[in-house]
Amino acid sequence: MPGRCIRTDTVRAIEAYRIVEQAVPEPGAGEVRLRIAACGVGHVDALHATGRYQMAATVPFVPGVEVAGIVDALGPDVEGLAVGERVLSMVTVKDGFSDYTLVPARHLAKLPASMGLAEAASIRVNALTALYALKDRGQVRVGETVLVFGAAGGVGSAAVTIAQILGARVIAAASTEEKRLYARALGSAACVDTAPEGWRDRLADAAARVSGEANGRGQLDVVFDPVCGPLFGPAFRSLGWKGRHLVIGFVAGKIPYLKANLPLLKGASLVGVDIRNFNLREADAAEANRDLLRQWLADGTFPPPPVQTFAFERFREALLNAASGKTPGKTVLVMD
Repeated sequence: MPGRCIRTDTVRAIEAYRIVEQAVPEPGAGEVRLRIAACGVGHVDALHATGRYQMAATVPFVPGVEVAGIVDALGPDVEGLAVGERVLSMVTVKDGFSDYTLVPARHLAKLPASMGLAEAASIRVNALTALYALKDRGQVRVGETVLVFGAAGGVGSAAVTIAQILGARVIAAASTEEKRLYARALGSAACVDTAPEGWRDRLADAAARVSGEANGRGQLDVVFDPVCGPLFGPAFRSLGWKGRHLVIGFVAGKIPYLKANLPLLKGASLVGVDIRNFNLREADAAEANRDLLRQWLADGTFPPPPVQTFAFERFREALLNAASGKTPGKTVLVMD
């Protein structure tokens, strides 16, 4: 029987997508056919699906890049995997909103029994982006203080967890009390709102508390920023000497600017984080990060975040939910 996929053949607008039949692909040498059980849906996925992402894709187009599922068939020369095993793809697929896809066997990670498939599908993109940002670009060290914007979102919540794994203290910035409670439950040492008036003072008080600087104004070592909104400048000004402001994305929409004298005066750095080019240009280092994430998943160091699931037929709602950023955690499309 054929499978299904969600595809547009004309324009990339949500109303143009339809559920259509999909030919079941045959795995080649070293490949596995995966019956997809769940596909993570992030803000970038929603932008890409509607033609608003900076890296344009042509039609026909099937959204979705991060999947978990069941091994359905093995190609020649595949060892160490069996039909029926539950796995997570550690690399990008091109047709995640589908029943089936092909993945190189070497890029599949077996799931622990305690991890659900929907939870597994929420991990890869956010965790590897946060890991690359904090470990490689931010050089986060034990005892440092990290401010995470969008701390209740997919990549933000992954950053909250990974910063703690690396030994840092986390201050979570989130716009609502519900989101701040969510970030606190992930282990954030303190939370701040995002109302601009008086924000730097509230942030300094939080940084002083988490660093133990009684009666002082605490400073930040690292800012993890997937939002780059109105607080971009105030956050950079709150960095201490040799601080690092990590630019992950522009969820706020409008791209902000920074006066060039500020990095000079603080000895601080504005650091770009491009996970796509990291994977292309530094393949060995990217594979090392995937191996580290595999280890963390296997031994429970990285717990999967809570997810909000949508049935396959509700794919439009899933894309809109991911684009809105209004709900905590990661949006996941489930196939069955």
